[in-house]
Amino acid sequence: MDRLTYDSWGPAELAPPTRAELPLVPVEIGLVLEDAESGWVGAVTRVEKSGGMHVMSLEDRRGRSRSFQLGFGFLIDGRPVRVGPPAARPQPAAPTRTASGSVRVEGLRAQVAKASRIWVEGKHDAELVEKVWGDDLRVEGIVVEPLHGVDDLAAAIAEFAPGPERKLGILVDHLVAGSKESRIVEEAMAVPGATGNVLVVGHPYVDVWQAIKPSTLGIPAWPTVPRGTDWKTGILAAFGWPHATAEDVGLGWQKLLGAVRTYADLEPSLLGRVEEVIDFLTA
Repeated sequence: MDRLTYDSWGPAELAPPTRAELPLVPVEIGLVLEDAESGWVGAVTRVEKSGGMHVMSLEDRRGRSRSFQLGFGFLIDGRPVRVGPPAARPQPAAPTRTASGSVRVEGLRAQVAKASRIWVEGKHDAELVEKVWGDDLRVEGIVVEPLHGVDDLAAAIAEFAPGPERKLGILVDHLVAGSKESRIVEEAMAVPGATGNVLVVGHPYVDVWQAIKPSTLGIPAWPTVPRGTDWKTGILAAFGWPHATAEDVGLGWQKLLGAVRTYADLEPSLLGRVEEVIDFLTA
Protein backbone atom coordinates (compact mmCIF):
# COMPACT_ATOMS: atom_id res chain seq x y z
CA MET A 1 0.00 0.00 0.00
CA ASP A 2 1.24 3.48 -0.78
CA ARG A 3 2.66 4.86 2.52
CA LEU A 4 1.40 8.39 1.89
CA THR A 5 -2.11 7.08 1.33
CA TYR A 6 -1.97 5.02 4.52
CA ASP A 7 -0.68 7.93 6.58
CA SER A 8 -3.50 10.13 5.28
CA TRP A 9 -5.92 7.96 7.27
CA GLY A 10 -5.94 7.78 11.04
CA PRO A 11 -7.16 5.05 13.35
CA ALA A 12 -10.03 7.24 14.51
CA GLU A 13 -11.38 7.53 10.96
CA LEU A 14 -11.35 3.80 10.45
CA ALA A 15 -12.94 2.96 13.82
CA PRO A 16 -16.71 2.59 14.20
CA PRO A 17 -18.55 5.52 15.86
CA THR A 18 -18.65 5.54 19.64
CA ARG A 19 -21.94 5.00 21.49
CA ALA A 20 -22.19 8.72 22.25
CA GLU A 21 -21.82 9.56 18.54
CA LEU A 22 -24.66 7.32 17.35
CA PRO A 23 -27.60 9.19 15.83
CA LEU A 24 -30.51 9.63 18.22
CA VAL A 25 -33.83 8.44 16.80
CA PRO A 26 -37.00 9.27 18.80
CA VAL A 27 -39.18 6.19 19.10
CA GLU A 28 -42.54 6.30 17.34
CA ILE A 29 -45.27 3.85 16.49
CA GLY A 30 -44.47 1.99 13.26
CA LEU A 31 -40.70 2.50 13.44
CA VAL A 32 -38.94 -0.72 12.30
CA LEU A 33 -35.94 -1.67 14.45
CA GLU A 34 -33.54 -4.60 14.78
CA ASP A 35 -32.16 -5.60 18.15
CA ALA A 36 -28.43 -6.04 17.40
CA GLU A 37 -27.91 -8.63 20.15
CA SER A 38 -30.80 -11.00 19.44
CA GLY A 39 -31.48 -10.19 15.79
CA TRP A 40 -35.16 -9.56 16.56
CA VAL A 41 -36.75 -7.31 13.95
CA GLY A 42 -40.08 -5.67 14.46
CA ALA A 43 -42.18 -2.54 14.28
CA VAL A 44 -42.89 -0.43 17.36
CA THR A 45 -46.48 -1.02 18.46
CA ARG A 46 -46.44 0.42 21.98
CA VAL A 47 -44.29 2.70 24.12
CA GLU A 48 -44.74 3.06 27.85
CA LYS A 49 -42.86 4.21 30.89
CA SER A 50 -42.25 1.54 33.50
CA GLY A 51 -40.07 1.76 36.58
CA GLY A 52 -38.68 5.12 35.50
CA MET A 53 -37.58 3.89 32.07
CA HIS A 54 -39.16 3.81 28.63
CA VAL A 55 -40.01 0.38 27.22
CA MET A 56 -41.18 -0.37 23.70
CA SER A 57 -42.85 -3.38 22.16
CA LEU A 58 -41.53 -4.65 18.78
CA GLU A 59 -43.88 -6.84 16.74
CA ASP A 60 -42.35 -9.03 14.03
CA ARG A 61 -43.96 -10.01 10.75
CA ARG A 62 -45.53 -13.08 12.34
CA GLY A 63 -47.36 -10.97 14.94
CA ARG A 64 -45.11 -11.94 17.83
CA SER A 65 -44.00 -9.22 20.23
CA ARG A 66 -41.04 -8.63 22.51
CA SER A 67 -40.31 -5.73 24.82
CA PHE A 68 -37.06 -3.78 24.82
CA GLN A 69 -35.70 -0.90 26.82
CA LEU A 70 -34.98 2.22 24.79
CA GLY A 71 -31.33 3.15 24.30
CA PHE A 72 -28.34 1.65 22.49
CA GLY A 73 -28.09 -1.67 20.65
CA PHE A 74 -30.56 -1.16 17.77
CA LEU A 75 -30.18 -1.01 14.00
CA ILE A 76 -32.20 0.77 11.34
CA ASP A 77 -31.47 -0.59 7.85
CA GLY A 78 -28.25 -2.01 9.24
CA ARG A 79 -27.07 1.28 10.77
CA PRO A 80 -26.54 1.44 14.53
CA VAL A 81 -28.70 4.04 16.30
CA ARG A 82 -29.69 5.09 19.78
CA VAL A 83 -33.44 4.95 20.31
CA GLY A 84 -34.69 7.80 22.48
CA PRO A 85 -38.01 8.75 24.11
CA PRO A 86 -40.88 9.94 21.90
CA ALA A 87 -40.39 13.41 20.50
CA ALA A 88 -42.34 16.04 22.41
CA ARG A 89 -45.35 17.09 20.40
CA PRO A 90 -46.01 20.82 20.33
CA GLN A 91 -49.15 21.61 22.29
CA PRO A 92 -51.69 23.69 20.43
CA ALA A 93 -52.12 27.11 21.95
CA ALA A 94 -55.21 27.42 24.06
CA PRO A 95 -57.88 29.31 22.14
CA THR A 96 -58.04 32.96 23.08
CA ARG A 97 -61.39 33.90 24.56
CA THR A 98 -63.26 37.13 24.13
CA ALA A 99 -64.77 38.97 27.10
CA SER A 100 -68.05 37.15 26.37
CA GLY A 101 -66.35 33.77 26.71
CA SER A 102 -66.47 32.81 23.02
CA VAL A 103 -63.42 31.77 21.01
CA ARG A 104 -61.73 34.80 19.47
CA VAL A 105 -61.60 34.77 15.65
CA GLU A 106 -58.10 35.77 14.57
CA GLY A 107 -57.21 37.45 11.29
CA LEU A 108 -60.80 38.33 10.41
CA ARG A 109 -61.30 41.19 7.99
CA ALA A 110 -63.55 44.03 9.02
CA GLN A 111 -67.19 43.17 8.34
CA VAL A 112 -69.61 45.47 6.60
CA ALA A 113 -72.35 46.35 9.08
CA LYS A 114 -75.57 44.47 8.50
CA ALA A 115 -78.92 46.24 8.33
CA SER A 116 -80.00 44.55 11.56
CA ARG A 117 -79.35 46.43 14.81
CA ILE A 118 -79.27 46.05 18.57
CA TRP A 119 -80.99 48.91 20.37
CA VAL A 120 -80.34 49.63 24.03
CA GLU A 121 -81.82 52.34 26.23
CA GLY A 122 -78.81 54.58 26.71
CA LYS A 123 -75.12 55.25 26.28
CA HIS A 124 -74.11 53.30 29.36
CA ASP A 125 -76.01 50.22 28.18
CA ALA A 126 -74.28 50.47 24.79
CA GLU A 127 -70.83 50.79 26.39
CA LEU A 128 -71.40 47.77 28.61
CA VAL A 129 -72.60 45.60 25.72
CA GLU A 130 -69.68 46.76 23.59
CA LYS A 131 -67.13 45.98 26.30
CA VAL A 132 -68.29 42.39 26.81
CA TRP A 133 -69.72 41.43 23.41
CA GLY A 134 -67.96 43.88 21.09
CA ASP A 135 -65.60 41.32 19.53
CA ASP A 136 -68.47 38.94 18.80
CA LEU A 137 -70.63 41.68 17.31
CA ARG A 138 -67.86 42.85 15.00
CA VAL A 139 -67.50 39.30 13.69
CA GLU A 140 -71.23 39.28 12.94
CA GLY A 141 -71.35 42.85 11.59
CA ILE A 142 -73.97 43.90 14.15
CA VAL A 143 -74.06 47.50 15.43
CA VAL A 144 -75.31 48.56 18.88
CA GLU A 145 -77.19 51.87 19.03
CA PRO A 146 -78.49 53.75 22.12
CA LEU A 147 -82.14 54.84 22.04
CA HIS A 148 -81.89 57.37 24.91
CA GLY A 149 -85.18 56.10 26.30
CA VAL A 150 -88.04 53.89 25.11
CA ASP A 151 -91.01 56.23 25.49
CA ASP A 152 -91.33 56.49 21.67
CA LEU A 153 -90.33 52.92 20.94
CA ALA A 154 -93.29 52.18 18.65
CA ALA A 155 -92.53 55.21 16.47
CA ALA A 156 -88.83 54.30 16.34
CA ILE A 157 -89.63 50.76 15.20
CA ALA A 158 -92.05 52.00 12.55
CA GLU A 159 -89.40 54.38 11.21
CA PHE A 160 -86.82 51.58 11.13
CA ALA A 161 -89.20 49.44 9.02
CA PRO A 162 -88.08 45.98 10.18
CA GLY A 163 -88.19 42.97 7.89
CA PRO A 164 -86.64 39.52 7.38
CA GLU A 165 -83.32 41.06 6.29
CA ARG A 166 -83.60 44.03 8.63
CA LYS A 167 -84.20 42.86 12.17
CA LEU A 168 -84.12 44.55 15.55
CA GLY A 169 -83.05 43.22 18.92
CA ILE A 170 -83.99 45.60 21.73
CA LEU A 171 -82.77 45.50 25.33
CA VAL A 172 -85.01 47.36 27.78
CA ASP A 173 -84.25 48.32 31.39
CA HIS A 174 -86.69 47.33 34.16
CA LEU A 175 -88.84 45.17 31.91
CA VAL A 176 -91.04 43.49 34.51
CA ALA A 177 -94.74 42.60 34.56
CA GLY A 178 -97.03 45.57 35.12
CA SER A 179 -94.33 48.18 34.60
CA LYS A 180 -94.54 51.19 32.30
CA GLU A 181 -91.88 49.55 30.16
CA SER A 182 -93.95 46.39 29.66
CA ARG A 183 -96.88 48.44 28.33
CA ILE A 184 -94.57 50.35 25.97
CA VAL A 185 -93.18 47.08 24.60
CA GLU A 186 -96.65 45.63 24.08
CA GLU A 187 -97.65 48.65 21.97
CA ALA A 188 -94.36 48.58 20.06
CA MET A 189 -94.78 44.94 19.06
CA ALA A 190 -98.09 45.82 17.41
CA VAL A 191 -96.26 47.91 14.79
CA PRO A 192 -96.60 46.37 11.28
CA GLY A 193 -93.55 44.24 10.47
CA ALA A 194 -92.50 43.82 14.09
CA THR A 195 -93.77 40.26 14.51
CA GLY A 196 -90.96 37.83 13.72
CA ASN A 197 -88.52 40.64 12.92
CA VAL A 198 -88.27 42.41 16.27
CA LEU A 199 -87.28 40.84 19.58
CA VAL A 200 -87.62 42.88 22.76
CA VAL A 201 -86.01 41.51 25.90
CA GLY A 202 -85.24 43.11 29.23
CA HIS A 203 -83.60 42.83 32.59
CA PRO A 204 -85.23 43.57 35.96
CA TYR A 205 -82.86 46.34 37.04
CA VAL A 206 -83.79 50.01 37.32
CA ASP A 207 -80.55 50.82 35.51
CA VAL A 208 -77.99 48.74 33.66
CA TRP A 209 -75.43 49.67 36.33
CA GLN A 210 -77.08 47.07 38.58
CA ALA A 211 -76.29 44.34 36.04
CA ILE A 212 -72.70 44.49 37.34
CA LYS A 213 -72.31 41.96 40.14
CA PRO A 214 -71.68 43.65 43.52
CA SER A 215 -68.77 41.26 44.07
CA THR A 216 -67.12 42.69 40.96
CA LEU A 217 -67.07 46.05 42.73
CA GLY A 218 -65.98 44.60 46.08
CA ILE A 219 -69.29 45.36 47.81
CA PRO A 220 -71.85 42.96 49.36
CA ALA A 221 -74.83 44.57 47.58
CA TRP A 222 -75.84 47.66 45.67
CA PRO A 223 -76.77 50.56 47.98
CA THR A 224 -80.45 51.30 48.53
CA VAL A 225 -81.43 54.67 47.07
CA PRO A 226 -84.19 56.60 48.92
CA ARG A 227 -87.43 57.00 47.00
CA GLY A 228 -87.53 60.32 45.15
CA THR A 229 -83.74 60.45 44.71
CA ASP A 230 -82.27 60.06 41.24
CA TRP A 231 -80.95 56.50 41.26
CA LYS A 232 -77.51 57.15 39.74
CA THR A 233 -76.97 60.21 41.89
CA GLY A 234 -77.96 58.25 44.98
CA ILE A 235 -75.56 55.41 44.10
CA LEU A 236 -72.62 57.76 43.61
CA ALA A 237 -73.44 59.56 46.86
CA ALA A 238 -73.53 56.24 48.69
CA PHE A 239 -70.09 55.41 47.30
CA GLY A 240 -68.81 58.80 48.44
CA TRP A 241 -68.04 59.81 44.85
CA PRO A 242 -68.74 63.20 43.23
CA HIS A 243 -72.36 63.27 42.04
CA ALA A 244 -73.45 66.88 41.52
CA THR A 245 -73.15 67.11 37.74
CA ALA A 246 -73.70 65.04 34.61
CA GLU A 247 -69.93 64.90 34.25
CA ASP A 248 -69.69 63.38 37.74
CA VAL A 249 -72.19 60.71 36.73
CA GLY A 250 -70.21 59.96 33.56
CA LEU A 251 -66.95 59.64 35.47
CA GLY A 252 -68.62 57.45 38.08
CA TRP A 253 -69.91 55.13 35.37
CA GLN A 254 -66.43 54.84 33.85
CA LYS A 255 -65.11 53.66 37.22
CA LEU A 256 -67.82 51.01 37.38
CA LEU A 257 -67.33 49.95 33.78
CA GLY A 258 -63.58 49.69 34.38
CA ALA A 259 -64.20 46.95 36.93
CA VAL A 260 -65.87 44.76 34.29
CA ARG A 261 -63.45 42.40 32.56
CA THR A 262 -65.56 39.51 31.28
CA TYR A 263 -69.09 38.14 31.21
CA ALA A 264 -68.42 36.61 34.64
CA ASP A 265 -68.59 40.11 36.14
CA LEU A 266 -72.23 40.53 35.07
CA GLU A 267 -75.51 39.16 36.39
CA PRO A 268 -76.95 36.14 34.53
CA SER A 269 -80.24 37.98 34.01
CA LEU A 270 -78.44 40.38 31.66
CA LEU A 271 -76.13 37.81 30.07
CA GLY A 272 -78.95 35.58 28.93
CA ARG A 273 -80.92 38.41 27.40
CA VAL A 274 -78.02 39.80 25.37
CA GLU A 275 -77.10 36.33 24.11
CA GLU A 276 -80.75 35.79 23.15
CA VAL A 277 -80.72 39.00 21.09
CA ILE A 278 -77.46 38.11 19.33
CA ASP A 279 -78.80 34.64 18.47
CA PHE A 280 -82.00 36.18 17.13
CA LEU A 281 -80.11 38.55 14.83
CA THR A 282 -77.55 36.04 13.57
CA ALA A 283 -79.63 32.88 13.20
